[in-house]
Amino acid sequence: MAVNSAAPVNPFDADGGAEAFLVLVNEQRQYSLWPEFADVPTGWTAVHGPCPRQEALDRITAHDTGLLSR
Repeated sequence: MAVNSAAPVNPFDADGGAEAFLVLVNEQRQYSLWPEFADVPTGWTAVHGPCPRQEALDRITAHDTGLLSR
């Protein structure tokens, strides 16, 4: 299978080009992984980072208890 080098790169992938990430939270206390270079969307606030992807994911896992109770 050929890889299309012109295809957009997903910045959320570990090797997708983003070197630093933010942890965002919204009013419902939902957490999100976000690439540092992208503007923070309306309604979200950066609460950690910039940091490596795994550190951001660890922070989300430790704080987003809503995912654990579903």
